[in-house]
Amino acid sequence: MMVINLLGLLLIALIVWWFWLYRESAAEMDVGEITIEVQDGIYAPAHIRIPAGQPAKLNFLRKDPSPCASVVVFKDFDISEELPLNKTRQVELPPMKPGHYPFTCQMQMYRGEVIVE
Repeated sequence: MMVINLLGLLLIALIVWWFWLYRESAAEMDVGEITIEVQDGIYAPAHIRIPAGQPAKLNFLRKDPSPCASVVVFKDFDISEELPLNKTRQVELPPMKPGHYPFTCQMQMYRGEVIVE
């Protein structure tokens, strides 16, 4: 019985870490353009750093056939783009002020963030 309780606590700790504490390092945008893969329920990379005041081009390559992955939404910029399966779709973002700008699928299950510095 004690082993089952310990395994349950370990599983709870793993779930908390994965969904609330884990943060992958942010990809740096050097040339004003970066490719983001949409696959297995995530955007990879999910965190993108770009310099303030410069436009950005994000190339989304959708490999996930899920209907949820078919659209990317940038709510702060009123941008919603259809993502074709196994093809790249470029999303152009205007020059931005420093801050954090999230992007999601239409159901907000896939999540990413543009970090402007």
